Amino acid sequence: MNPIPLLQAQEETDDAFGSVRDFFDSSIWLLFRNVSLFFIAIFWLASAFWVYKDAKRRIEDPWLLAMAVALGIFPPFLGPIIYMLFRPPEYLEDVRERELEIKAMEESLLGERCPVCRADVDPSYLACPVCTTKLKQACRGCKAPLEPLWQICPYCETPVETPRAVENF
Repeated sequence: MNPIPLLQAQEETDDAFGSVRDFFDSSIWLLFRNVSLFFIAIFWLASAFWVYKDAKRRIEDPWLLAMAVALGIFPPFLGPIIYMLFRPPEYLEDVRERELEIKAMEESLLGERCPVCRADVDPSYLACPVCTTKLKQACRGCKAPLEPLWQICPYCETPVETPRAVENF
């Protein structure tokens, strides 16, 4: 075998990869690499911050909040995806709002209550029997309790008088 063609082939290979090697040794490549690493680090920190902000709105327990943030930080870029798959489905504000709505519905089903002392009152009461707060106005004709928005008594068709403000002289 003649070693000269092998040396020529290796020189041609060195020349072909030499330009690639020169590119990776250039300052353009170093700048591109450093800027890329900077943006990757910024994106990683931003995704971890997003996990923190979202978990703070969804998780009340500080220990679980810390674990969610740790998951958002490590493993990088995979942690926020895992968090998104297993995070609580509702915000804490939505849960509290729903609980208040349920409580209001339960109270409305229980019946009427006095606005002052919260005692149970019958819809036909004109005044609270516990604290004597006036609950409804009585009809002039039949003395039936009237709702505040009624313009006429539905029982005897007597027009409802609206209370006038007391004038001070």
